[in-house]
Amino acid sequence: MLYFNVNDGFLEAIARGFKASLLTSTQYLNLTQCESLEDIKLQLSATDYGNFLANEPPPLTTAVINERCTEHLIKEFNYLRNASVPPLSKFLDYITYSYMIDNIVLLITGTLHERDTNELLDKCHPLGWFTSMPALCVATSVQELYSLVIVDTPIAPYFKNCLSSHDLDEMNVEIIRNTLFKSYIEDFYRFVTEEIGGDTGEVMGEILQFEADRRVINITINSLGTELPKEDRLKLYPTCGRLYPEGVYKLARAEDYESVKAICEQYSMYRSLFDTVGSDRTLEDRFFEYEVHLNKLSFQRQFHYAIFYSFMKLKEQEIRNILWISECVQQAQTERIGAYVPIF
Repeated sequence: MLYFNVNDGFLEAIARGFKASLLTSTQYLNLTQCESLEDIKLQLSATDYGNFLANEPPPLTTAVINERCTEHLIKEFNYLRNASVPPLSKFLDYITYSYMIDNIVLLITGTLHERDTNELLDKCHPLGWFTSMPALCVATSVQELYSLVIVDTPIAPYFKNCLSSHDLDEMNVEIIRNTLFKSYIEDFYRFVTEEIGGDTGEVMGEILQFEADRRVINITINSLGTELPKEDRLKLYPTCGRLYPEGVYKLARAEDYESVKAICEQYSMYRSLFDTVGSDRTLEDRFFEYEVHLNKLSFQRQFHYAIFYSFMKLKEQEIRNILWISECVQQAQTERIGAYVPIF
């Protein structure tokens, strides 16, 4: 705390300024009153997004809005990243690792379905880009994938538990995805709690514990009724959440959704999530709402790095909200337009 402002105080102030530019409840209300995408463009021009859609030729599409909003987020993140020094720079690098994993899985899956390589590369998230990514499209096994492409990337250590699989098929790709995220979350958690510690370890640790628990719950629900053995399901669970170890071992033996719900309701922070799942709110929506709650809480404390992660997640949720409202406007689904996840 005593020396935090020497290297990181300016960037913390910038991040808090970025957070203050998030859309307010009034601005969301104005967006839900729009009757066309041009109206949404006009409303967004009065926010921090400014005239970011001014040069887009008509007709405007939701894909263009999503792409330009993402570019706005990347510009702000890169400003923070380029001005940072260790250990903040390494913390920000960790944030990009999740996008690298998503890009790798996207390319592998697209290649399995014989999708066009250039089309797949265009869909990759810029924050997860690395120079050898195009070579992913020619790999036919996990070993080849690792030795030709992944070995020189920061996420290479996360592949050590994937190398036992041989052929790249649908089931193995999902196992690879979950194994990579398990290793990533555990490594990120170790970094913030042991190497950095302090308020960063406490605040960011709580956020990553929730992320680990969310993955455990989603893996359990998605694997119900599949050929995935329960022993293999257990191997995909991160070991740093609040559910670990007792809840994790119970979920590994769960047979149906109701048993998953019963196990999770033993934990007070997750009981309300399942209680409020209904026709207008899915479990994924409730996870997003709880994630927003945790990330807003991180801004109530000072002298820690978690606010940089929280800003990214709040901004990503804002982009999802804008995309949801835009899709509802374009498809004239006005009765569902208010089903976005509120931030403020």
